[in-house]
Amino acid sequence: MKSLSYISSLILVLVLQSCSDPKTTKQSTGGTNAMVKNAENKNTILFFGDSLTAGYGLEDPAQAFPSLIQQKIDHLNLPYKVVNAGVSGETTAGGKGRIDWILKQKIDVFVLELGANDGLRGIPVEETSRNLQFITDKVKAKYPNARIILTGMMVPPNMGADYAKAFEQIFPKIATKNSMSFMPFLLEGVAGDRKLNQGDGIHPTAEGHKIIAENLWPILVENL
Repeated sequence: MKSLSYISSLILVLVLQSCSDPKTTKQSTGGTNAMVKNAENKNTILFFGDSLTAGYGLEDPAQAFPSLIQQKIDHLNLPYKVVNAGVSGETTAGGKGRIDWILKQKIDVFVLELGANDGLRGIPVEETSRNLQFITDKVKAKYPNARIILTGMMVPPNMGADYAKAFEQIFPKIATKNSMSFMPFLLEGVAGDRKLNQGDGIHPTAEGHKIIAENLWPILVENL
């Protein structure tokens, strides 16, 4: 999980990197108006993250884990649509800057996946924590009934053992403070495995995204 090959590549690549389309279901009756009404009645799951969420480097955005979650939802005929709001290179400060715009759309489940780029740039953990809390507070204030899921991340040991430990602890602390569902490490079972990562050793392949989706799914289901 914390392989040195993954970690050494992480510092070189992820910092340098500056959606899901829901499957359209044909209606047997009612035509276009029925389709629009059906879409409006669906709840929204929004993935707010960086290049890992955006699906950087994949041949098709539909291979990214948020889209794979949508496929699972469609298969079960659940009334949810997925919105992929991942931006490559995003930091928590960047997320803080665009959260108001994102919240203009109704959100029922908010998946927060940010922080990796903060760690790679050595941003003080206090700042990262404040930004994540700010984003969380914004979501809660605008949509108090929305469920929030936080995904954790790790940084390379060459950032310093003390910093790496403090950084890793940001996420469970935020999750506990806000009674949020928590996924300790987004890349569990993927990081460090060359077969599951692209040539940069950082961004998951399509197969890697499948594992992320499988790991995240049980946590997400608890919030539907």
